[in-house]
Amino acid sequence: MSPGLSDEQRLKAIRAGDERAFLELYREHQGGIYRFALRMSGEATLAEDVVQEVFMTLIGSADSTYDPQRGSLGGYLFGVARNLVRRRLASRGRWISFIDDNHDQEPQGSASYSLHNPEMSGDLASDPLVELTRQETIESVRQAILALPEHYREAIVLCDLHEMRYQEAAQILDCSLGTVRSRLHRGRLLLLDRLRGEGGCAEAGEVKPA
Repeated sequence: MSPGLSDEQRLKAIRAGDERAFLELYREHQGGIYRFALRMSGEATLAEDVVQEVFMTLIGSADSTYDPQRGSLGGYLFGVARNLVRRRLASRGRWISFIDDNHDQEPQGSASYSLHNPEMSGDLASDPLVELTRQETIESVRQAILALPEHYREAIVLCDLHEMRYQEAAQILDCSLGTVRSRLHRGRLLLLDRLRGEGGCAEAGEVKPA
């Protein structure tokens, strides 16, 4: 990050043609934005396109909607990425909830699941069967997340996978802190319920709070 420059100054420098400022911002956020788009869509090509569009929008729009009073420039970029993903999926009829989104019926169980497997050691780490099982578990979790209703999926991806603070997630999702907490709690319950329904691939273990 350019020393001494605020996010607003960095954005102005980029729009003025400062290539170094642009590259710094790109390197800082490209990976996170790509992973967010990939986890929300399940499509690498779409994620790559979203990254490109986010930064093209950043340097090509004369009237930015970025407001430094509302949050960081990074949060703004994630918000742009979120809108692009939503539009891409909606245009193809992909924005579908595969789990019944009935707020009056809570899934059974607690929100204790693990998105990351504990480290394996010794012979277990080199056992092909263990590795295969681990990969299948990861894929099951990915598919279960993709099947969540979009507003729960967003909360899970941002807070649990990207480990963002609730305040930052609220900025990106354009909602209150309470809404983020509610969606995260509900999403965790739905995810755990789905994983248990697919053979209980989620072992007991707490998700670290964002």
